[in-house]
Amino acid sequence: MAAMLRIGTGVIELAQGDITKQELDAIVNAANSGLMGGGGVDGAIHRAGGPSILEECKAIVTRQGRCPAGEAVITGGGKLKARYVVHAVGPRYGRDRAKEAALLASAHRISLRLAAEAGCESIAFPAISTGAYGYPLEQAAPIALGAVRDALANHPKMKLVRFVLFDDDALREFEKALKNLQ
Repeated sequence: MAAMLRIGTGVIELAQGDITKQELDAIVNAANSGLMGGGGVDGAIHRAGGPSILEECKAIVTRQGRCPAGEAVITGGGKLKARYVVHAVGPRYGRDRAKEAALLASAHRISLRLAAEAGCESIAFPAISTGAYGYPLEQAAPIALGAVRDALANHPKMKLVRFVLFDDDALREFEKALKNLQ
């Protein structure tokens, strides 16, 4: 693990790798509002987890409609090692500058809450909104880490929050942001 921060009974840690390989209770998918899979992390999770995840997503959309930015829903983990997938919809950068940070923080807080309500003690997040949605890593990292740090206080059974970052650049930005939180 690259870096870590202890918050009460929980730990936030940073790692580089493939989120689909995480053996934790839940992983977070950087989803689109239609929940139908896509590219990047979203596509990788749907491919690795198999068709049951998409079927659950379709049922959610049929029941409640699209998932707006800043919100999240939870499904089973399909063939993944994780029991659950939390599908978090982050904001598209540049669409509504006044709300982007709040929406990104909300996506993280709600993801953590949904996992905790499902009985999870561990969860892995990707760098939500930093790929196709264009959120700059140096802005997204402190928002994501700050939201998770603050939300951990409400979920004392959550023991581990791991940010699984795809490349060196993302890991470096999250390490900088984590250092600044301490």
